[in-house]
Amino acid sequence: MRHIAKAASIMSVAALALSGCGGSDSGGGDGGSSSSGSDVKACLAFDVGGRGDQSFNDSAAKGLDRAKEELGVQTEEVEASQNENDSARVDRLNQLIDAGCTNIIGVGYLYAPAIGQVAKANPDLGFAIVDDASAASKGDNVAQLTFREQEGSFLVGAAAALKTKSDKIGFIGGTDVPLINKFEAGYVAGAKEVNPDIDVQVKYLAPDDSGFNDPAKAKTAADGMYDKGVDVIYHSAGGSGAGVFEAAAQAKKMAIGVDSDQAKTANEKVRDTIITSMIKNVDVAVYEYIQAATEGKNQSGNISFGLKEGGVTYSTTGGKIDDITDKLDKYKKQIVDGKITVPSK
Repeated sequence: MRHIAKAASIMSVAALALSGCGGSDSGGGDGGSSSSGSDVKACLAFDVGGRGDQSFNDSAAKGLDRAKEELGVQTEEVEASQNENDSARVDRLNQLIDAGCTNIIGVGYLYAPAIGQVAKANPDLGFAIVDDASAASKGDNVAQLTFREQEGSFLVGAAAALKTKSDKIGFIGGTDVPLINKFEAGYVAGAKEVNPDIDVQVKYLAPDDSGFNDPAKAKTAADGMYDKGVDVIYHSAGGSGAGVFEAAAQAKKMAIGVDSDQAKTANEKVRDTIITSMIKNVDVAVYEYIQAATEGKNQSGNISFGLKEGGVTYSTTGGKIDDITDKLDKYKKQIVDGKITVPSK
């Protein structure tokens, strides 16, 4: 098995195992192999925040966990660090190769250059990347798992416009990049479909990936919006979203979660502020990619998941939007039928 040699030091396999999925209750040191004896070892390289971010990474982890339980694959996982470079990501992917991984999934667009390099050097292995369809990650053995986040964001934007009492709503993104711009664009479009004159305030937290793991900065941004009359804020900021929810709880205002049903996963003290979440089913994409591998089919190319494919949706936990779901579902049908085209920027 080949991988790209790096001059920089590579983490030890022992260190990797400490952060790996499994343990004494999941099959021991083999990364949690199942009695089914699958030959596939599926491995996740997490984005910043890792397992436990109650958002994007946790959704990917859910897919890995399901594959382990239902398909009998072995698993491994590694964490990312804030503000790291491509060399560090290449080292991490090579570490997973050394650990015997047959199918490696990079969670997040930041892995694009690293996935492209390592996949090219290891044509006998399967790779996938979540949230990137660029030339940087393209390869015959690379599945680019992307989502039409703008479609789900349209629906929660419409929900925000239907629930606001001030006609002022907000959006907080982790960093100003094309991926997060899709969330903003869909949200604004959905809100303006309901009320063309609605005021949508927008704030990005940082110029780099630190914006996805800084709840304090997100809280400050949300506090400022709520102070200016905004009464609903949608975030697309990963782990930073916890700060938005805290601000909403203190101001007695509303918030909208992202990626997973955050009314179920956020701190119990703030869950009541979350009226809905734009659910991005990363778990579905991860699971289906691993399932194909167990069937001897290594997927490649761009595979897109939107409302039609069940890749995105909205949550109704807590019953706070039960009075408007009929309207949201009408919008959903119009998008699926092609009557509404949601902008991505």
